[in-house]
Amino acid sequence: MGFLPKGFEWIIILIVVLVIFGPKNLPKLGKSLGATVKNLREGMQGDDTEETVEESDEDKEIRELEEKLAAAKKKKEAEEGANDAE
Repeated sequence: MGFLPKGFEWIIILIVVLVIFGPKNLPKLGKSLGATVKNLREGMQGDDTEETVEESDEDKEIRELEEKLAAAKKKKEAEEGANDAE
């Protein structure tokens, strides 16, 4: 578009967007576009800091049961090893 003045392309794009979406929907469109750009930047940034997530009561109970099961397996293996040695 060498024959058009500089920046004229943006004016054409804005007019087309206005015609397609209408003046009432432009604020919604801008807000959603801004949120998308923000999420993309945050995702690409890749924060190395670990966010602490609060553990639910069910998760705590499951973890405790898994620990008890692991301890019981170790105890059983130790008893079987002692019985085999006799």
